[in-house]
Amino acid sequence: RPMRSPMSIGANPAAPKAARGLVGTGHNVIDVGTLVINSAMLTCAMGVAPGTLVVLPTSRVTASGQPVANILDNKPFVNITGFGMCISMANPAVAAATAAAFGVLVPMPCTPMTAAPWAPGAPTVMSGPAPALTNSSLCTCSFGGVIQITMPGQFTAMA
Repeated sequence: RPMRSPMSIGANPAAPKAARGLVGTGHNVIDVGTLVINSAMLTCAMGVAPGTLVVLPTSRVTASGQPVANILDNKPFVNITGFGMCISMANPAVAAATAAAFGVLVPMPCTPMTAAPWAPGAPTVMSGPAPALTNSSLCTCSFGGVIQITMPGQFTAMA
């Protein structure tokens, strides 16, 4: 079965590759994604509610009038808001509350613990001192959650 080239969701297949966020030629086409801006929506695999990405306007490029995020925008409660309640047993608060409830899972307030930067970033687009964030970037919480971007905040600027 022949492999198809990836294409951005909702992109016009007749548009040039650069306009669809595609880089490369022939079978080596890579979808590098949509740039992520301030107020993008996030989800965590261990959280029960969506969160928001906050991008501080510190000498950055903008898209749709908002600062473009980079891979270093991973600071808990500064850049990444909480996700409501956490259900990860790796979270000490969840583990303690669950133990007190005789093994019945007890969600506790989310406290994101993101020590590493987002990965991967846009290979060819810089936002401030680091690669720009795209909608395919992921960030890992030390409590086992994987944070992903569900809505990049804008849909016109591609990486």
